[in-house]
Amino acid sequence: MNLKTDDDINSLWDVSYFIGNKETGIYCFPWCIYQRDTKDLICFETRQEAENTAYSPCKNCCSITPIGSWEEAEQDIFINLPVEFNMEANLNYMLRDKNECLFEINDGTITRALAFDEHRSIVQIMATENNQLRVNFLGDTRPKERYQRAEIVRYIREWFDLDTHLSTFYDLAKTDPFLMKPVQDFYGLRIIGIPDLFEALCWGILGQQINLRFAYILKKQFVEKFGDFIEWDCKKYWIFPSYKKIASLTPDDLSDIKMTMKKSEYIIGIAQLMASGELSKAKLMKLNHFNEIEKSLIKIRGIGPWTANYVLMRCLRFPSAFPIEDVGLINAIKSLAHMDRKPTKEEIRTIAIPWENWEAYATFYLWRVLY
Repeated sequence: MNLKTDDDINSLWDVSYFIGNKETGIYCFPWCIYQRDTKDLICFETRQEAENTAYSPCKNCCSITPIGSWEEAEQDIFINLPVEFNMEANLNYMLRDKNECLFEINDGTITRALAFDEHRSIVQIMATENNQLRVNFLGDTRPKERYQRAEIVRYIREWFDLDTHLSTFYDLAKTDPFLMKPVQDFYGLRIIGIPDLFEALCWGILGQQINLRFAYILKKQFVEKFGDFIEWDCKKYWIFPSYKKIASLTPDDLSDIKMTMKKSEYIIGIAQLMASGELSKAKLMKLNHFNEIEKSLIKIRGIGPWTANYVLMRCLRFPSAFPIEDVGLINAIKSLAHMDRKPTKEEIRTIAIPWENWEAYATFYLWRVLY
């Protein structure tokens, strides 16, 4: 089945309701056979409502992914794409720095390692002529269980932000003096996300007050010192370090990495908050309000408004996230407006009025103007 419009995807993302089992804390599609004899049930209108209430998806009916959003053929997975998706535009963004260490791109194909619980896979992702992403597994890394393969589908959908409908954003960009050309040049580009909260927070902290190239160097050093890898065909495919591992370290353990002592302390502190259960993606999303989540993030040592909005944008997927003081955003506006000085925060706020509820995508497309 090939999805042709954003409305098609929207109609397939949620059924009319989901069933939650109060005893197990699991939610299912309403037809799941594993819930038929259970009386202690609760109904949710959407899967997001269920997950915000700390219910977990059923592994048997694979309720973690939209109905009809993916299919399997032999050993491969095919993920259906929205119309407003262009693989080349996304690959060009992903190729922006040679020090990227978590995936490689060759001849239009992405290769990377993915880890969920105890299972690890090496996947290759490529676009097909049928408006799909084809996912195949290298070696014997294909998960045996369908729910594990559904986790991979969910990760890829979130990575490429496939459940955001861009038609409204593109409509407003048609008449916006700052977005008109970037949207024409990079049509089909998605906000390439960082689905893992710890990775997103680390990347935000690593990138504070340094240029992009040096941030990638720091990430590579951090991943190759503390991360794990899967080896295939004499190559190592790296997995980002787990917060559990980093939580047990001291700043001295990170001294070989060319980051400041403060950044080392921030990253370890965040890992410890996550290891203790005080901080998690589910807990943040349960707050269910942009301002509350932003305040909660800013309370964490090492996280200011820029980092909070970066995480809200690339991990938690709030379209109104707006790192207004971002250097790249400022320089892009300065360039497009042919200014001989940097725009003020007040000027940027005025420019961004038409972007309401699309500030994250506007920022991302303006970043793309620079690199």
